[in-house]
Amino acid sequence: MSYTQPTTEFAPAQRRQIGMVSTFPPQICGLATFAAALTRALERAGCAVTAVRVREHGDGSTIESPVRGEIVHGDPRSLVRAADLLSTCDAVILQHEYGIYGGNDGSEVIDLIDEITVPVVSVLHTVPLHPSEHQRSILVDLCMRSACVVVMSSMAARRLVSTYPIDRCRVAVIPHGAAVWMGPITGMSSTQTPARVRRSPQLLTWGLLGPGKGIEHVLDALALLSDMVPPVHYTVAGVTHPKVLAGAGDTYRQSLIERTRQLGLSSAVTFDDTYRDVAALTRFISCSSLVVLPYDSLDQVTSGVLVDALAAGRPVIATAFPHATELLSSGAGIVVPHRDPSALASAIRAVLCNPTRLEAMAQEARRIAPSLSWGAVARSYLRAILQLDRVSEPVAR
Repeated sequence: MSYTQPTTEFAPAQRRQIGMVSTFPPQICGLATFAAALTRALERAGCAVTAVRVREHGDGSTIESPVRGEIVHGDPRSLVRAADLLSTCDAVILQHEYGIYGGNDGSEVIDLIDEITVPVVSVLHTVPLHPSEHQRSILVDLCMRSACVVVMSSMAARRLVSTYPIDRCRVAVIPHGAAVWMGPITGMSSTQTPARVRRSPQLLTWGLLGPGKGIEHVLDALALLSDMVPPVHYTVAGVTHPKVLAGAGDTYRQSLIERTRQLGLSSAVTFDDTYRDVAALTRFISCSSLVVLPYDSLDQVTSGVLVDALAAGRPVIATAFPHATELLSSGAGIVVPHRDPSALASAIRAVLCNPTRLEAMAQEARRIAPSLSWGAVARSYLRAILQLDRVSEPVAR
């Protein structure tokens, strides 16, 4: 069995031509992955999607479906062309992260939305608690110009309306989507894992690597778990984030490998840079005993990796970043203090030494998973767009 993407059925009159603005593959970033998955889910729901990718540099590369246009940083003509294309749609879903648009703090997003003549649903992937004045101004202007603003957790919604002058009635909470695993849960390693570790409890962290991921704290925690029988094995899957690689090289990843050696954990830790498509990654996650998200950030209101873990039916131990605190509150995981290897070690030991508790956490993750499927998420976006038809108040400009 494989992962599932539930279909969505809407009456023909409710189907829409939807614009999508974001980075897109082959660019390597979470936003590109999100936009591509949501686009596919909307198309499965019967919508036609016109995608416009945002790029730092135009390189003349081929534009392939679903991407039909592009916005290049600092090129006002590309922005106007993209806005004209998007304005032929019924509504536009615009992904917002400060780093993807041109201008200071991505200010060109305001120029774009001012050129679009149809309702815009802006999806906020970041809601900073302590923005600079300029960041704050951009976020407020974006929200005021949007027909609807989407955040991915209730905590993000509370932060948005308490920190910024945004009316709560303009805000919708739609979770980050994921591919839901419907196959057997082994709680062990994949068939690609060396035989010497297949009988060990398998910890997993994955994603693009860079400072702030907190993986060094898990390594330190593993050193405190050396007495466990059978021994714990930890896989760190992923490559260095392209922007980190461009600025600082592979320093962080190499420092983790060296730390592993110094702690005497080389036989207990695997650094895996294998590329996996969505189906393969979902199978890979499902083979872990426990997912560990040790992020340093106190400010993270959205984590696609966290959602992917739960959608694969896996229990999670995470630092107490906002999205983890909210999504794990019903029992699918445990939150621990930031930068605290001792707390991580204690949580890992408590869960792995109690199979009943581990299974209860996995069952709760599996209960939550269907609500996080891309099909369910697409339905929520379509409902938000259909609701715009009943809103008579014009979009602020």
